[in-house]
Amino acid sequence: MTQAELRLCSLLLQEHFGEIVEKVGNSLLRTGPRPLRLLVGDTGLLPDQVKKALCVLIQHSLVRYEVQPRGSVEYEARSERILRILRYPRYIYTAKTLYGDPGELLVEELLLHGHLPMSCAVARVADRLTETMEDGKTMDYTEVSSTFVRLADTHFIQRCPVVPESPRSSKAPPAPAPALAIAEKDMYVVPRLSLVGKGKRRHSCDEEEEGESKAKRQKKEGGSSETPPDDGIYWQVNLERFHQHFRAQALVSAVASRMDQTSSEVVRTMLRMSEVTTASGASHTQPLSSNEIFRSLPAGYNIGKQVLDQYLALLADDPLEFVGKSGDSGGGTYTVNLHKALVSLATATLESIVEESFGSRCARIFRLLLRKKHLEQKQVEDFAMIPAKEAKDMLYRMLSENLVSLQEIPKTPDHAPSRTFYLYTVNVMAAARMLLHRCYKSVANLMERRQHEMRENKRLLEKSQRVEAILASMQATGAEAAQLHEVEEMITGPERQQLENLKRNVNKIDASENQVDETIFVLESFIESTMKRP
Repeated sequence: MTQAELRLCSLLLQEHFGEIVEKVGNSLLRTGPRPLRLLVGDTGLLPDQVKKALCVLIQHSLVRYEVQPRGSVEYEARSERILRILRYPRYIYTAKTLYGDPGELLVEELLLHGHLPMSCAVARVADRLTETMEDGKTMDYTEVSSTFVRLADTHFIQRCPVVPESPRSSKAPPAPAPALAIAEKDMYVVPRLSLVGKGKRRHSCDEEEEGESKAKRQKKEGGSSETPPDDGIYWQVNLERFHQHFRAQALVSAVASRMDQTSSEVVRTMLRMSEVTTASGASHTQPLSSNEIFRSLPAGYNIGKQVLDQYLALLADDPLEFVGKSGDSGGGTYTVNLHKALVSLATATLESIVEESFGSRCARIFRLLLRKKHLEQKQVEDFAMIPAKEAKDMLYRMLSENLVSLQEIPKTPDHAPSRTFYLYTVNVMAAARMLLHRCYKSVANLMERRQHEMRENKRLLEKSQRVEAILASMQATGAEAAQLHEVEEMITGPERQQLENLKRNVNKIDASENQVDETIFVLESFIESTMKRP
């Protein structure tokens, strides 16, 4: 694990879970798997604090545990899962675009709590939606639960592994830690619940009365509370399925920019048909016949079967090979080559970075090396039509940045420079890893800059929040406009300007983080896909 990854993981843990959880997570990231005893000694925290921090990390799937042969339990941080926290806003926004406000809030609640039962998630979301509605309107549980079922059907959420039931007759001692498991067929099965009810609005007075009455009721009943019907069945967000969706979106937009909108719609249809049947790490989608694709095209696209066949033939003949023909049955069967698509997207990203960093002439040399694989310096000058001095300077600049590598091929065993070929080449995998490392570093810098901005303006932010709270309470009690204006003037003109500048800067930093994460996603997907290939 690189220093940039470690720094970014620590910043993410600190921002989302606080200092104690960050200290425990950082210790596990630095030292690898270790038992509770060593973790307490390394962090210098109280055993109870470390246990609670581990509970939080396990709840959010950021730490896994394993029982060792001697009976001790070792905890291990999942760095790749911690880095996914950076992508949470994108998951939530995607759920909103696909399933509206209920989908957005369901995914947000599940990400916020790690995992939740269906009944609890539906009730929370219904309450939140009711609060945003006009007075007199409420959100029905059935509407939210139907969105929950749709999310499960399309595999965007899945059930958490559970402790398998052991036979009652067995008298074996309990394991030091439970081994969680779930059958693949049960991962997306939604329990049949009759969730009847409507969202409730929160009012401070009502809440206090309700809290008191609830406490009294529980006291009378001896502390017993009604268990929900889906008790023990917890749900979590399936991040891999979201990544599959992001990959499909990137692929469709690449086809649209290279060919046209109809071609991209054909590819989108193929990906939509095979989204649930294709495994997240597969290099190809399932083969689809031309007739099946024709029947599944959106209603708005009035293209004939013959025109569709022409589009499929064009896509199959394209040099990028995003779509490949796998057979002739059913009017021809076609697959989407996901690995080649990721290679093209990663290569395009590298080319774009070279052009932005070193200019269009360097990008021309870089593209030339990608196409020709290995070239001598004289060949680079001739093919790129760039003067020798400039070409040498550009090659050495890219070589110093590890974007281009130099391969020596000696004619004789003594490796004499005069009898050695020096070939320039691009190692796409090594360049992608190097740029991914830089992206992690950039995001960590952006996060630290945002924290610095917030620290510098802490007193002003607190003052602004106090004034907003006073205004809200006065509006609720029906205060006059003159009184409200007087409270608003507590924040002076320069302070207001400073707040606007802070808001603009923080928004820029947030947008930059999301843009860098898009690059991280493309590079990570390419590296993962390449590593999985035999």
